[in-house]
Amino acid sequence: MFKVDLNCDMGESFGLYELGNDEELMQSITSANIACGFHAGDPHVMRKTVELAKKYDVGIGAHPGFPDLLGFGRRFMTCTPLEIKDYVMYQVGALREFSAAADVKIQHCKPHGALFMKAMEDKTIARAILEAIHAIDPNMVIFALSQSEVMEEAIKMGVPVAKEAYADREHTEGGSILLTRTGAQINDYEEMAQRVVRMVKEGRVITHDGKDVSIKAETICIHGDTPGAPTLAKKVVEALKEGGVEIVPIKKII
Repeated sequence: MFKVDLNCDMGESFGLYELGNDEELMQSITSANIACGFHAGDPHVMRKTVELAKKYDVGIGAHPGFPDLLGFGRRFMTCTPLEIKDYVMYQVGALREFSAAADVKIQHCKPHGALFMKAMEDKTIARAILEAIHAIDPNMVIFALSQSEVMEEAIKMGVPVAKEAYADREHTEGGSILLTRTGAQINDYEEMAQRVVRMVKEGRVITHDGKDVSIKAETICIHGDTPGAPTLAKKVVEALKEGGVEIVPIKKII
């Protein structure tokens, strides 16, 4: 029986700015990556998103990014490893307290945007993030691309790691994804849903330049800011179930 976790970036509204449809998406996923205030989110949104996750029995994860509200955390910043370690600890710590108040526990961490991309190819940055996570909770799972420095360093350090692939981003031959500043446009929901099924069952995906390559997917991401994300999530769930894939929390996979 094939199994997969579905995760989504959430809680990315802040102040007067509203982004995504978190409650509708919560009904389709098993893991929520909750913004911690640096790239998006604020204390009120964090609390509400944690409460929504608890309501729908969705696993809670921290979604730390660069301190970049203006660029939504998708602009690369030059920071020392110690600065990044502190940024991650600060953000995860904030979410941990909201989670504790709701009597739930953070199960995973998934870095956001440019921080995520930088960590995937930079061993020093990857290790800084992993050291922060390990210091907070040795059992916390990190989400990472299967061919990445984060994956390799997590295995060396004994940090639980889940291999992640994407429903709404284009993959590359080297195992990475294309970073976009805004949510990707969806032209065919059914086609994208079937692509997810193939990634999970066959371990294959067509890259942005048309190559058919291998991929490992234990958790599939859908971005909350992608236009039509709730519809895509529902199509993915339908396609996975029809394809005989069980959708389960990440802790039941790794």
